[in-house]
Amino acid sequence: MPRSSMPRNPCYNGAMIPERAEAEALLGLRRRGRRGGFPALRHRNFRLFVVGQGISLIGFWMQSVAQGWLVFRLSGSPLALGVVATAGYLPILCFAPLAGVVADRTARRRLLLLTQTLLMLLALVLGTLVATGIVTVPVVVCFAFGVGLVSAFDVPTRQAFLVEMVGPEDLPGAIAMNASIFNAARMVGPAIAGALVAAAGEAVCFWLNAASYLAVLWALVRMRLPPASAVPAGHARADGFLSGWHYVRGEPALRNLLLLLGVIGGLGLQYNVLMPVFARRVFATDSTGYGLLLAAGGVGAVSSALHLASRHHSRAEQRTNLLLGLLAFALGVLGLAMSHRLAVALVVQAVAGFGMIRYTATTNTLLQLLVDDRYRGRVMGFHTVMFLGTAPAGSLILGALAERFGAPTAALVSGCVSLAAAGWLAIRLRRLSLRERAGGSAS
Repeated sequence: MPRSSMPRNPCYNGAMIPERAEAEALLGLRRRGRRGGFPALRHRNFRLFVVGQGISLIGFWMQSVAQGWLVFRLSGSPLALGVVATAGYLPILCFAPLAGVVADRTARRRLLLLTQTLLMLLALVLGTLVATGIVTVPVVVCFAFGVGLVSAFDVPTRQAFLVEMVGPEDLPGAIAMNASIFNAARMVGPAIAGALVAAAGEAVCFWLNAASYLAVLWALVRMRLPPASAVPAGHARADGFLSGWHYVRGEPALRNLLLLLGVIGGLGLQYNVLMPVFARRVFATDSTGYGLLLAAGGVGAVSSALHLASRHHSRAEQRTNLLLGLLAFALGVLGLAMSHRLAVALVVQAVAGFGMIRYTATTNTLLQLLVDDRYRGRVMGFHTVMFLGTAPAGSLILGALAERFGAPTAALVSGCVSLAAAGWLAIRLRRLSLRERAGGSAS
């Protein structure tokens, strides 16, 4: 699509928001008022999705904990944790934009059935290698790369699939609910994994994760969806990655939101790669304490996501969610960097989790409300790159800093970068507010 023919959107958050999306949001707000509830759950397909994903994500977090503990047990090196994380995220950086094109041209449920099956097989094989005692750090690196490659296609497709389950009106609630089940699993999975690793070793966590994928495969098969063509109506087959790139470049809202997310996804969110080091070297605890650190972040994240999912938010509230979420996340990470006791660390981890979801779920919501549906998969591909694909550099940087100066110093860097990003966002919002007041006075 030529840039001159792209629809322009009025200003939002230092960028843009479409009049149609804002009008629909305000109409929904008037219809529903401020009452609570979870409107996305009225859709049968989404209820199936919540059940399947909820079970599967518990397994995902169990594997995540077990893998981090396994790598640190085998190597004793924070840098090795960064290398494994990099191997998992590098394929996302390279292939997620291409995956977005595939998601715009393919029946998304069929693609998700394939990706979820592949992820199940990878977990099953890795668990078997761990049980036989022949696993090494390079082997884990290879499997992490494989998981990252499949996830590069799975994540943007799954995000773009949400609108097919709930429609545009309940999409913001579905995004927040999706975040809530992800982080509810983040509470449950690490706690279970910590106990299982201590009692039976890491292999059982990988096997249980493989079994958990059966739930999401069952949910996908049971969904009732209208017939979908390989290429959505109005989408020319000639359109591909470059057309999506030009579309994002021509929309300041999308561009600014994605760039800010890239900074936070790279050097902010990757502080979690340091959790095994904090557990063993800073707080002198075992795998159970490690699981509790991750679960504490999940507690904050779930409470934040459920609040977002239970109501519609106005334009001003969305701006507040972005800023306060990012600020709370930054302060939580800084609090972790300065913590010397596990109990204090659990509290600030909850604060960081609350802020992280407040910021990331709102970013996802705005992107999906802003985007032309023909480009939804590709924009979600770029979102995946910024949210996850920037992690290789951040993981290596923070891992190297922890190796040289210790985990608290690395977390301090992560928190300071996030705090600076929150300051930049506050300045943008302030300028936007002043422009809107000036425009209102002139009219």
